[in-house]
Amino acid sequence: MNNELITKLLELAKIAATRNEVPVSAMIISPETGEIIAENHNRCEELKDITAHAEMIVIKEAMQKLGVKRLDGYDLYVSLEPCTMCAGAISLSKIKNLYFFSEDKKGGGVINGVKFFEQNTCHHRVNVYPALKDEFSQILKDFFKNKRNVK
Repeated sequence: MNNELITKLLELAKIAATRNEVPVSAMIISPETGEIIAENHNRCEELKDITAHAEMIVIKEAMQKLGVKRLDGYDLYVSLEPCTMCAGAISLSKIKNLYFFSEDKKGGGVINGVKFFEQNTCHHRVNVYPALKDEFSQILKDFFKNKRNVK
């Protein structure tokens, strides 16, 4: 796993936190070249859009940039386990590999919750690689701790 990509993903999550967004970031990577096709972070607050999760944004950006309607063979790196909505979009876009670095026991839809890719109704199963790293969990814990203390 490329440490530069992980560092960039962590930086994007930190940027999201400074913008009062849940610190989640995502990148679409070309498996052939390692090129970052799209990168972003959650923008729900900024866009006033509950669907503006990092995964949804980078999927759309990558398809527009590449001029395609599916991302066959591409990799998705995400700082947090995707929710069910994002898992559905990941499946429909035909991403090949999903890497995420923090588990979401409450809202996750991949290894927690509905376990979307294990359902019979899932048309395209993605290879899932949870590579849990403390720094991604910590930024989320700090963000929500600060939110509770600001009240």
